[in-house]
Amino acid sequence: MKLFPSLQKRYTKERFTAVQAQRLAQEIAFGPIVFQVSRLMLKFGIFRLLSDNREGMSLEQISRATGLSPYAAQVLLEASLTIGTVLVKEDQYVLAKAGWFLLNDEMAQVNMNFNQDVNYKGLLHLEEALVNGRPEGLKELGNWPTIYEGLSGLPEQIQKSWFGFDHFYSDNSFDQALEIVFSHSPRTLLDVGGNTGRWATKCVQYNKEVEVTIMDLPQQLEMMRQKTENTPGHERIHGHGANLLDKNVPFPKGFDAIWMSQFLDCFSEKEVISILSRAARSMSTDGRLYIMETFWDRQKFETAAYCLTQISIYFTAMANGNSKMYHSDDMARCIQEAGLEIEEIYDNLGLGHSIVKCKLK
Repeated sequence: MKLFPSLQKRYTKERFTAVQAQRLAQEIAFGPIVFQVSRLMLKFGIFRLLSDNREGMSLEQISRATGLSPYAAQVLLEASLTIGTVLVKEDQYVLAKAGWFLLNDEMAQVNMNFNQDVNYKGLLHLEEALVNGRPEGLKELGNWPTIYEGLSGLPEQIQKSWFGFDHFYSDNSFDQALEIVFSHSPRTLLDVGGNTGRWATKCVQYNKEVEVTIMDLPQQLEMMRQKTENTPGHERIHGHGANLLDKNVPFPKGFDAIWMSQFLDCFSEKEVISILSRAARSMSTDGRLYIMETFWDRQKFETAAYCLTQISIYFTAMANGNSKMYHSDDMARCIQEAGLEIEEIYDNLGLGHSIVKCKLK
């Protein structure tokens, strides 16, 4: 298995002592409790209180400030002490580094909200999903074959957490991605799986001549129109309704560039090959296809690889039952089988994205 150097060092040899490994085993066993305790330390404002009072606060002070009973505050604080998110100095609790990151790191907050609102209940059905090859946890949110058909119908808080998660990762790469894509001056761009139109909006504002067509499910296009109708350049954003899982649905022709951002991870390898093959049949020799993904093996920082491989389990249990955050070698094989070849790969964009630029063989 090929890995970036930072991952090669970490994943090819044992990195824990016996005592550390035993501790990790217990952290895993109590993982659901650790998650909920830490989430409530945020929700009840205890981490914020300790951040604002660096000299520390007593149990009684925290109880009064939060309105929690002394018992409720005590069980949360003592659990957090052994988790490692707070420290104790005499009778004063103070914020530890891990607690600071949960409070201040936007990525940690986005991931926590996503797991609480979208995934938590559904993960109880992970075993069924793995055995059956279907998103068995999705029934906790609604009655759809995949989560994508149901996005527009999700309850407001769940929808907010889902889109907050999706947009957080993509938005941090868009500025660099615009420079790469528009270095070839495309006049027409097909945004496949364009969702709410954030990338399309960036494109029409970045380049005053480009025409962007979003190819997505009809219900997603309706959501996109609502989100973009008052944005500058919206008249150059168009919709093309299609069910991309239908292997008989062709791609429209005549585009200088085809863009797929955080899209192919929503499909199985067989489906990825089908989608890319149909895209290839629509391309001219001068056209280029750009795939932006967070490949777990091409991460500069190990924490990113950890997050991405865990996110794969969301696809298994909740999204569709058969996709994942891909290893770049698996995606390269799909690209080749679809009749395309990789022209260039751009790494370390935003929070860990790569862009794979493809052309016809």
